[in-house]
Amino acid sequence: MSPKRGVAPLRRTAIVRATIRCLARDGYTGLTMKKVAREAGVSQGILHYYFADKRAILVAALETVTADLDRRVAAAQARGGKDAKTRLRALVAACLRLAVEERAFWIVFVEFWGEMMHDRRLREINAALYERMRRLIGAVVVQGVRAGTFRHTDGRRAAAVVLGLVDGVSLQLAFDATAFSVAEATRFCTEAVMRYLTREVS
Repeated sequence: MSPKRGVAPLRRTAIVRATIRCLARDGYTGLTMKKVAREAGVSQGILHYYFADKRAILVAALETVTADLDRRVAAAQARGGKDAKTRLRALVAACLRLAVEERAFWIVFVEFWGEMMHDRRLREINAALYERMRRLIGAVVVQGVRAGTFRHTDGRRAAAVVLGLVDGVSLQLAFDATAFSVAEATRFCTEAVMRYLTREVS
């Protein structure tokens, strides 16, 4: 029997969220449909109604995690003001906070990175996320270049550098939240980014 109208999207979302919690707790190799069903509070029959197999539910989980990041970054940009420096600082801060406030996010990403090398669909989802992030950061860099705030540089390449820095520090925060605070990480990451974008590189 199919779910009642209006229930299906909510139940599907609950199952995907349960999958993310299971991935964060048990890892990719420890994930089973049985565990997800138990975590979501549904029968395995209901689980299979929404998702044919483990791979299908993993794809949905990765899509959900990347959509969450998109929303957070968009919200940070909306709050961050109009000038390039303020927008970039807000973006960096939002990404770093995620590593502590939503630690499961980064654990899930790390779990997926290993599988991406063997699954084209997972690679495509991740590649699309990074392309969106490079485009977003690159647009802010170009804004700063045009305003005379940043040195003349290629926005896309600069975005890759900024993203690499933020990813690396976010991972360190996710693995060891005692290494430094989010505020401290935001400060030194922002300083490094601003030095990179304002000083000529030989």
